[in-house]
This record gives sequence, structure tokens and C-alpha cells, in this order.
Amino acid sequence: MPIAISYPGTSASDRPMGSAPLSSALKCGSILFVSGQVAIDPASGAVVGDDVAGQTRQVLTNMKALVENAGMTMRNVGKVGIYLTRLEDFAAMNAVYAEFFEAPYPARATVGITLNDPRLLVEMDAIAVGAG
Repeated sequence: MPIAISYPGTSASDRPMGSAPLSSALKCGSILFVSGQVAIDPASGAVVGDDVAGQTRQVLTNMKALVENAGMTMRNVGKVGIYLTRLEDFAAMNAVYAEFFEAPYPARATVGITLNDPRLLVEMDAIAVGAG
């Protein structure tokens, strides 16, 4: 049975990122699916960071909180999808990304996109695998 994972200090019924019909993360057995994370502080609802480095740090902080709330660590993350609004920000995003992961690094893909809020510069989703 799937289990909704929420941000620490919140419940699955809280909607810190908005009213979309989704779970912040969903644990299905030993697999954790983390929905797209953006640079919004789940406690305040505020956009954090005005450049891609600051926003990447918030995105990965959000992701780490969900992964850890599911009883895993960032070492359990096997796949990351990265969505940049400006592909020229790749190097700055990548430098912060390297602060959160170590070898062997997750498999990943990076694509250019448009997000629904022009203040947001990066979004990431992930799949982690741990003990059932």
C-alpha cells in the first residue's frame, strides 16, 4: 500500500507547495518517488533564492527532507530529473548538486523547460530505493 511522505512538521493533507492533486513523495514498498521540488520553503511558502545556485540548494534541501522523512538518505537516490529554465545555468546548478550527492552519483537527465512561476529557475524530481 503506498504511503504519502510529507515534509517534516507537516502532514500529508497540508499543501505547502499548492493545491495540485499530488503527494510530495510517495513510498511504494522500498521505492520512494519524490515529486518535482522547486525553491519554495515548505514551512513559509516563500520562494527561496534569486539565482539558480540558491534555488538549487533549496530544491535539494526539500528533497533531502522528504527522503529522510521516508527513512532513507540521499545515498538511496538512484535517479534525478533536473529541469532548468535557463540551460546556461547548468554549471552553477551542478556545483550545488555536487554538495548533496557523492559517488556513485545518481543517474540523471537535465532538460530545459518553462515553469509556471517565472521566479522559479529549477525543479528536480527523484526516485530512491531503500529497504521495504
